[in-house]
Order: sequence, then C-alpha cells, then structure tokens
Amino acid sequence: MSSKSNINRRQFLSNAALIGAAGTVGGGSLLSSCGGDGASNAKASKHPPIERLKSWRIPVLTDKAVDGKELKVGLVGCGGQGRGDLINLTRAANGIKITALGDVFQDKIDAAREVILKETGQEVSSDNCFVGFDAYQKVIDSGVDIVLLITPPVFRPQHFEAAVKAGKHVFMEKPISVDVAGSLKMIATSRIASGQNLCVVTGTQRRHQRSYVEAYKQIADGAIGEITSGNVYWNQNMLWYRNREQSWNDMEWMIRDWVNWCWLSGDHIVEQHVHNIDVFNWFSGLTPAAGTGFGARHRRITGDQYDMFSVDFEYENGVHLHSMCRQIDGCTSNISEFVQGTHGSWAGSWDYSEIKDLSGAVVWKWDFEKEKAEFAQTDPYVLQFVDMVTAIRENKSFNEAEGTAISSLIAVMGRESAYTGKRITWDEIKAMNMNLLPDDLQMGTVDMSPYKTPVPGSGKS
Repeated sequence: MSSKSNINRRQFLSNAALIGAAGTVGGGSLLSSCGGDGASNAKASKHPPIERLKSWRIPVLTDKAVDGKELKVGLVGCGGQGRGDLINLTRAANGIKITALGDVFQDKIDAAREVILKETGQEVSSDNCFVGFDAYQKVIDSGVDIVLLITPPVFRPQHFEAAVKAGKHVFMEKPISVDVAGSLKMIATSRIASGQNLCVVTGTQRRHQRSYVEAYKQIADGAIGEITSGNVYWNQNMLWYRNREQSWNDMEWMIRDWVNWCWLSGDHIVEQHVHNIDVFNWFSGLTPAAGTGFGARHRRITGDQYDMFSVDFEYENGVHLHSMCRQIDGCTSNISEFVQGTHGSWAGSWDYSEIKDLSGAVVWKWDFEKEKAEFAQTDPYVLQFVDMVTAIRENKSFNEAEGTAISSLIAVMGRESAYTGKRITWDEIKAMNMNLLPDDLQMGTVDMSPYKTPVPGSGKS
C-alpha cells in the first residue's frame, strides 16, 4: 500500500461513548501492586491501611512467563523502542513467534527484520511486512494474537481502537494519548477491552518493578499514613533529534523527528514525565483537581516543544504534587519520586526505594542485592511481558489502559497550563475540544504555520 494512503480516524466508537467516558474520568483508575514480603527489612505498620489502595491486582513477577500455547506477535512501529520491546517480549516467555511488522517507513521494517533475525533467529516473511499509514490495520488483520503498538503516541488511540475491535491482546508504550480526544477514546476503548477479557499492558514498567510494587504494598498498608503531598522529577539531558534531510518532505521529517513535535509526542511532560506522574497517581489513589504550570524553551534544536516544565498539580483533599521535568544538557539530572504522608515518607528511583518515619529514620528499604540473588530476571521492561503472557495463557486478563490514559490526561493538563499560563481544572481539560491528529494524514507537504512554540500570557504593547 502506498505511504500516501489516507486514514479514517472516526470508526468503531461513537461520540456518545466518548462523552460518556469524559463524564466518569477521575476516580476509578486501575491500580495494581504485588503481594509478598519481598527482599526488605519491612516492619509491620502501626497505622491503619489506606482503604482506597487495598484492592490492587498482584502482578506475576517471576523470571519467565508460564509455558503454554504459541503466541503470534505483530509489531506496529519498528523504531528502536519497538524493536527493543519486541526482543524483551521474547526474553520474557517461550513460544513467542514474531509474524508481522508494520511502519510508515520501509527502512524501519528492514532494520527490525535484521534485529529480530540476529536476536531470536526468527525471520519475518516480507509478505507480512506492511508500509504506510494503514500498516497497523494490516498487522492486526494478519492473524496475530498480540499486537505491540509502538508508533509515535498520537496514533495510539486509533491503533488501540482497531486492535480491540479485532479482539487482540495489546501492549502499547506510554504515553497512550497526547490530547483530550485521544485520552477519552482510550478510556472508552479500554472499557470495551475489559468486557472482552483482553489483556492490555501500557509500558508503565514501574508497575512491574519489584522495588516499586513492594513499596506500594507498604503504603497501602498504612506505612506512611495518609498521603499529604508529593514531588516527581524527570530531569535529564536533551533527547535525540533529526536534522531534516533534503529528500524528506514535511510529514516525513516530523515523523522521523517525532519526539520533538507536540502533536506527535505530546511534549516531554507527556511523552516521558508521565512515568513519574503515574507513580504518584498509583501510590496515592487520588483524583486530580487542577494544574498550574509554566515552562520554557532555551536549547531545543528542532520541533515546537519546551525544554522544561514545572507544574503544581492539585488533587482532592487539598493534596499537592510538584511535577518537574527538563531535557537540557549540562544540568543536574534527577529521575525519581517522593511521597509524603502523615506518618512518614517514601522515596524511590531505579536504584533505591525506602520509607522513613517523621524523624528521618529508615523503617523500610528494598534490598536490590537480595533481589538479584533471588531472581534471575530483575528488568521491569521484561517483567511487564512476563506478567502479560502469563495472564494471557492462564486466561486471567488485566487492563492498564484506563489508568494510564488518566495519567496521560493529567500530563496534558499540566502541559496546557504551561503553554497558556492559565490554571486549568480537571473538569475544564476533560471538556476541551482538543485533537492533535491531522484530518488529512499523508506523506507530503504540510502547512507548518500551526507548529510554533507556545508563548503564554500577554506582553506589553
């Protein structure tokens, strides 16, 4: 199929379904955690459990998924992230057969076939490799059991909708939406997926990292008391970018450089920082109320995004979350979360997870060395697939899409507050008519005038 093929964005879900989803977004996000004592020096909590956090699902975090029927897998979006996720899936389980690939660019498919052959010994037939904006549908229709959706995230709601309509299990990378329309579609589609007992995992791998899920269990058991505030950070160097090549048309350049364009990625507060925001949503179980933020662009080379954001998110019960993210070289990095409670606090990142009482004494700490001694597999990027494949083979489906859609929409609320300089409430963001996906989606010339870096507020005349 030609890469100029147009797509129809309005299929399967009615506007009424989206409006219905908008009316109920907020309180019922899906929470998951893991039971068991873990490798820690945990003490029994002297405080009552947090009741709203007690009905968690226990993920399977064994070294490998249970054996069972062969599962055919298709990949939509064959860039580096997609190839990495696909290889992690094969490391997580036996009996995984990679049968279909789809992307808008032939060179991405060629690279994926080479990696798959090298890493797994499997060769994907050229007859099952599809190029173009409609490649996702051809992968879905090719007879796969699981589809991996790893394109730029603006396309995720449409692709998820098609996969669920076809009855496929889905792994999709975060963020799963970059705007309001996509978030609401995701929630509506997620509920249909749950009704069909489909398994949906969303790339928020901290929910499958033992140090995080065991900390969540402690917090749910009341170890730090009621949540009163939090701080979340993703401050790092600038991500990659693509200078435009002479042969690339407007659409090709933006898609190849997608992580720098808001309509494709959601800006980095949505595309990347959603991980940290999701941790606070998960650990607190609270409903958002509003966001007031600011941001700026100093160093970015391509695209229309900001380099940094700082947002004060308000939640119910007067709880505030300070969200900070930055992508600039030569600055102090910090990727972590902190949650304060009435009786103590928790802090965590990739290599630490600990709870302190109000005096600052450590009362619980995850033992990473003990984890390495007890488990052969400690990589949460693999463990999320262990959990998924085990659930599919044991017919114990679970669905992370709604919770991640809520986290994505909270990040969108923060982004829009920073872009406009306005405080935006949760009700206001849900009611916004915001759809960043172009109506005429095809390779070629694009009117670039709308793609300008936002400037908040007003200046002096």
